[in-house]
Amino acid sequence: MLYGIAAYTLWGLLPLYFILLFPAGPVEIVAGRVLWSLIFCALLIAVTRTWAPLAAALKNPKVFWPLALAAGLIAINWLTYTYGVTTGQTVEASLGYFINPLVSVLLGVLVLKEKLRKLQWAAVGIGFIAVIVLTISYGKLPWIALTLALSFGFYGFVKKRVGSRVDALASLTVETVVLAPFAAVVMIILTVIGQATMTAQGPGHFWIMAASGVITAVPLLLFGASARRLPMTTIGLLQYFAPMLQFIFALTILGETMTIERWIGFGIVWLALLLLTVDMLSTNRKNSAARRLTTQLT
Repeated sequence: MLYGIAAYTLWGLLPLYFILLFPAGPVEIVAGRVLWSLIFCALLIAVTRTWAPLAAALKNPKVFWPLALAAGLIAINWLTYTYGVTTGQTVEASLGYFINPLVSVLLGVLVLKEKLRKLQWAAVGIGFIAVIVLTISYGKLPWIALTLALSFGFYGFVKKRVGSRVDALASLTVETVVLAPFAAVVMIILTVIGQATMTAQGPGHFWIMAASGVITAVPLLLFGASARRLPMTTIGLLQYFAPMLQFIFALTILGETMTIERWIGFGIVWLALLLLTVDMLSTNRKNSAARRLTTQLT
């Protein structure tokens, strides 16, 4: 439980970290995040001497190509999230991660042909109503929230499909290996045109940028340690922790405002999440009771 809380707390604190990186823009932040994450992952693999799983993942097309797709999805997610935070739209960014569980449920129907229970259908329907209300409130589609929800939803789906074949550290390393050439080109271009800040704002700024490798990898490793020990029901409840922290920080520290219409829209989203949570807990209780009964009979 402590591993899980620590992981989601660090993810919830990301907006404050990105603000510290000013005047770096979202493209430079994401490019730096990729390169420093690769360095940090390589150090971890060297220390733990786990080169074999990484080599196996790189050589296996059934592992490498899904992870390459996951890398593209997480790059879109990181870039959109960083743009949202650095342009004063952290509230909408947090909305994306509130909507994400609804996207995951919808993916189960559209891609895996799963059948939804009544409360799940109700939650998805209410989620669509929330998007309509928020679209009216913003005067446009909340594209930051929708891009974050869709990219992370598909990212989670791809990772789940390949998860049994590769461990968390090797998986993250492959993703950063795929993205590193693009990130390096971006950093070179930014340097040539005079827009790179990593080495132009003093040693303090440089090391804060360098810390992005640790800040990216550590929550993922903590999450992996938590996921191996906790039931999926508990993990499902913990996932609301990060966007709630982001939402609170956006209002109290970053000074973003909420209109009545947006409060209504967020309230509808939270109602949908409440229905999903009730359904998840109820289903888990029934499954546990069924397992106990089967154990007693056998």
